[in-house]
Amino acid sequence: MTKSSQTPAEIETFLKQAIDLAMESLRATGARPFGAVLVKEGRVIATGVNEILATNDPTAHAELTAIREAARKLGSPRLDGCVVYASGHPCPMCLAAMHMTGIEAVYYAYDNEVGKVYGLSTAAIYDEMRKPFDQQKLKITCVPIRPEGIDLYDLWRRQTTN
Repeated sequence: MTKSSQTPAEIETFLKQAIDLAMESLRATGARPFGAVLVKEGRVIATGVNEILATNDPTAHAELTAIREAARKLGSPRLDGCVVYASGHPCPMCLAAMHMTGIEAVYYAYDNEVGKVYGLSTAAIYDEMRKPFDQQKLKITCVPIRPEGIDLYDLWRRQTTN
């Protein structure tokens, strides 16, 4: 994977666009103040705003809405070579999605320290997720059930390699 090299002017331009999207959405709908711009090779592929309140979908963060749109437009779940510009510090869910899709860089304008003052920090979630599973508030348990004669992962491998 090649790391992108954005100029300071490009970074500022796309971050301002993400902030503008967040402001427009906030003013128009009262949505949470987050916007994202997904760029590939200097071209905007997709944008997103926080749609949690509009959709009642707790995963409808600005970064994820932009990732979903970009994947549709590019016809692939892989977004290698793409860069995300976000108005706010990506939460662990959004950051995990960026890792899983191959996004190569993320830039954000408002960090968790600034967000904390407004109740918009995800630092506590990052702290919780750093703990071993057995120390987290969320009960996380592997129950290794394997139906007789069926190995789900083996079936997947056989179907995807043929």
